[in-house]
Amino acid sequence: MMMTRRRLLAASAGLALAGPAAAQSYGQRVAVTGDDGKAVANSILPGEITGQIPSLRGVTYAGPKDGETVLYEFFDFNCPWCRKAAADVVALHESDSTLRIGLVHNPILSPDSAQAAKVTLAVQRKLGSAAAFGFYRTLLSKPGRIDGPGALTAATALGVPQTEIEEIADSDEVRLALRSHMRMAADLGLYATPSYVLGNSGILGHPGAKSMAKMIASTRRCDRLAC
Repeated sequence: MMMTRRRLLAASAGLALAGPAAAQSYGQRVAVTGDDGKAVANSILPGEITGQIPSLRGVTYAGPKDGETVLYEFFDFNCPWCRKAAADVVALHESDSTLRIGLVHNPILSPDSAQAAKVTLAVQRKLGSAAAFGFYRTLLSKPGRIDGPGALTAATALGVPQTEIEEIADSDEVRLALRSHMRMAADLGLYATPSYVLGNSGILGHPGAKSMAKMIASTRRCDRLAC
């Protein structure tokens, strides 16, 4: 069934998942602070779960395919901190040519977020990661709430007919991809947005660009958020 604007507004059914996995406990596993000087909640994650992230369908990647360090951001389009995080993630991508970034949808805040995520997954499926990364940047630079119709309007600027984006957004492929993203976030206990996976570490919340750059550097040196 084609995803009309009205149907897209009601298309969040079946996407809600259970809360964070009880097995994942976040605290100060590694002593790190954010740009504001406050402690950043983090945890060591099980490799048998993080090792499945690269196989998720629909992850938007930026940076070299052979990059040894990968930063995964789990985000919600309507999380206030995700706007600041998006600007910092884009800046990291532009300043660190060896860093690979993966964007994973975790629309836990509202049906609007799920609708926008489905449109973004449709863009990724139709046009590839480069276009989807630019789309992520565009949507999160806009003021106000981000919903399905707004995302559809933005997507048409990429040159794809709206009806085609709607059809892909309503496909089983996109629905299953979004569920797998949210399930991964739940399995890792990433109950805040944005959250990150860097190496074998989970990070709750956005620590800021400078702090994140330090964690990336430490991960490269000693496979920990701080050496």
